[in-house]
Amino acid sequence: MERQLSDNGTITDSAIHIPAIGLDLKVCIGPSSTQGRATLIETCDAPGFGPPMHRHEHETEVFHVLQGRYLFEVDGKREVVQAGETLTAQVGTTHRFVNIDHDASRMLVLISPGFDAAGFFSELRDAMAGGHADPAALARLGTKWHIEFLGPPLTAEQ
Repeated sequence: MERQLSDNGTITDSAIHIPAIGLDLKVCIGPSSTQGRATLIETCDAPGFGPPMHRHEHETEVFHVLQGRYLFEVDGKREVVQAGETLTAQVGTTHRFVNIDHDASRMLVLISPGFDAAGFFSELRDAMAGGHADPAALARLGTKWHIEFLGPPLTAEQ
């Protein structure tokens, strides 16, 4: 099935929307389809948005940019990654990124081993329904999902 982007660049087909962090996300392949070995998600990030600095206790993430440009920081090293390029954040590495394009940027993210991305991002959306999550709420979410939140998101100016 082909997914279409709406006029504003968001994913339209059963996406999880988290306006507080400028994210639309769709799970393309869940862990149940791979015997828990991998999850594949497609993300669409608004300009100037990205996740806070964090680290995964169990998962490696492979980011393949489909559209736009991102500034990534992985273990203190910064790198611009654009459409057609791929970057890996190994398990346990600190990482964050920001969309540095003027328009929405999109990427595929392969997560291994498999991760219940729909569950995690739905809970994150609910925790951020008021526009932001307080540190205690993020800490609880991180403990449950084995993700350590370590600092603020990158900004496009950094």
